[in-house]
Order: sequence, then C-alpha cells, then structure tokens
Amino acid sequence: MEPILIVLGIILVIVIGGGLWLYAGRRRGQVPDEISAHEPMSVEDLLPSEGEDTEEEAEGEPAATLESPESIPGRMQRLRARLAGAGGFGKAVLSVLSRGDLTEEDWEEIEDTLLTSDLGIEVTTSLMDELRTQVKVLGTSDPEAVRAVLRAELLKLVAPTLDRSLNLERPAPAEGAQGTPAAAILMVGVNGTGKTTTCGKLARVLVAQDKTVVLGAADTFRAAAAEQLSTWGERVGVDVVRSEKEGADPASVAYDAAREAAAQEADVVVVDTAGRLQNKAGLMDELGKIKRVMEKIAPVGEILLVLDATTGQNGMRQAQVFSEAVGVTGIVLTKLDGTAKGGIVVTVQKELGVPVKLVGLGEGADDLAPFDPEGFVDALLG
Repeated sequence: MEPILIVLGIILVIVIGGGLWLYAGRRRGQVPDEISAHEPMSVEDLLPSEGEDTEEEAEGEPAATLESPESIPGRMQRLRARLAGAGGFGKAVLSVLSRGDLTEEDWEEIEDTLLTSDLGIEVTTSLMDELRTQVKVLGTSDPEAVRAVLRAELLKLVAPTLDRSLNLERPAPAEGAQGTPAAAILMVGVNGTGKTTTCGKLARVLVAQDKTVVLGAADTFRAAAAEQLSTWGERVGVDVVRSEKEGADPASVAYDAAREAAAQEADVVVVDTAGRLQNKAGLMDELGKIKRVMEKIAPVGEILLVLDATTGQNGMRQAQVFSEAVGVTGIVLTKLDGTAKGGIVVTVQKELGVPVKLVGLGEGADDLAPFDPEGFVDALLG
C-alpha cells in the first residue's frame, strides 16, 4: 500500500508543479498558448519570428550612426555666401570711389578704411597708389567700372594663382618598413585659435573626399584636447591615437599616430599639437621634435598654421614665430566671419609667402572649406 501512495504522491507533485510552471510562463509571455493544448512543439517554434527582436537586442545599445560630411562643392557654395560678412572693407571703399570727383578727404577716408582692415601700411600704400592712378585713367564714377578696378586690385593682393591644394601624396615606404606611410599633416598654432576643432573639421573635409584618416592627439597638456578630438573622430568613423596619460610625450603620440596610419594603409594622418604661448622657446623646440620624430616614418607634407582671423596684427606675430620654428606650408584662418577685418588674408600671405589654404566661418561641423580667392573678393565687394 505504501509504494502505491508514494507513486501517487510523486504523480500529484508533477501535475501540480507542471500546472504552476505553465501558469507562470503564460503570465510572463514566455510559454506559447499551444502548450496548453498539448500540441507538440519544434525548436523553431521557440525562436523569434522574422522581424522580432530578442530580449538582448531590445535592451542593447543602439548602433552608432556615422555622420556624412557635406561635399566640398556644397560647403564652398554655402561658405561663399557667408563670406559676404567678412569685414566689408571692400564695400566701404567702393562706396567712396563711386562718388566721383574725389577730394583729398575722400582719399584719406579710403586709406583709413584700408588701414583698419588689417591690410598693413605697406599693402595699403601700394593699393592707394594703384587706385589713384586707375581712377584718373578712367575719369568716371560709374559704379561698375570702379568696382571692376577695385576687384582687380584686390585679386592681385589675394594672389589667386597660389597653389592652395593640400599635399596629400603618400610617400614611398622606407626600406624594411611595414605598410605604406600616410600623407602627414601637422597642425600648429596657439591655444584659442580653434586648432583642435579645426583638426576634427579637416578630418571631415578629407572623409568627404573619400580619404581614410587617422588623427593624432599630440596636445597632451590639455586633458580636454584628446577627448575633443576623439569625439570628432567618432562622428565620422576616424581612429584617434592618444595617450591616456596627461602630459605624455607629444612626439611619442605623434610617432604612434604616423605608425598606426601606415599600418592601416590610411591615406592621411592629421596630428594636433599643443599651442601654449608662442613666445615660449620650449613650445617651438617641442614642435621641431614632433616633426623630426614623425619623419622617421615619412616626411611631413603639410604644416598648417591655424590663425584666428579676428586677432589681426597679433595673429601676424604668431604666424612669424611658428613659421620660423617649423616651416609653415599653409594657413587655416578660423572665424573669418563678420567680426574679422578680412585684410589678414592679404597680410599673412605677403609676410609668410605661403597661401591661405582653408577658411572657417562658423561653429558648424562642416564650416571649413578650401579658400576661394575670387569668392572672397566678390564677398568683400558685395
């Protein structure tokens, strides 16, 4: 009798337990209703149907969406329109020239306008002499004729024939080297000019040109610089080489970035550098060391000096110091909007003998574009 009771007890426990399991499973939505009808189930019945997310997928992080940078023609067209607010000294000069029968006071007004537009004394004097001569020859106050004269003279000063292209040719690999070195761009300039931001924006310009890029965060003295550059890289899928240690050797980071770019067969490596006060010899020595160390991998094809266009003549002094230290190959002018005088474009090119290659006109991610001399002059004249 006892064995029969034991067997019945076991059966009762199984039945009650199974019922409770079915009830609980249906409450959680994990047991299909078909089980209650005692129909057989296959493995496929327990798999999620097409289009149905698993619990892990539903709770996982959403996939990061990479941004598509604006095309170069598109950003140039947009920035050309915004350049109309760049200083406006051309409009002011044109309005005086169009009066006709100019008095000496009118010429002094023109000269004052040019001098306060960061053109410098030498450039202003040369432009004044040429304008006086051309106006006498024309003998007219016709606005279009005067505009044509002023446009031609300003274009001469801006020098449209200068090569403003970036040197993106990848050097040949050294004997025994692993991988082909990337074209190297070194970004220099004092803090506050928007240098790190410009590195990120330049990466977007290069990606828009279908280039593969590696960024190097060699400004190791500002904790925020590497984080900032990493954020820019993440937005367009660009790797950033950095040191987790604040104050690490900048040259070492730059070398690692160049080496990583070669290993990845990347097209371009762009290295951000520190920009403490330009009158410190230590900074200039550091920049020279970075350049020498990077060139163990490959020659540095571009050294771009980032200048704040609103700093005027102070920016010129910065430019001269950096040019003497590392040999600048091109200028990037940031903040060339309504607050800038515009004449800095002419002055910096004349003093350094290198072209303005890129300009930034705003805070947007794609507010950086190749410099367009004719578009710039036309914007100054309205």
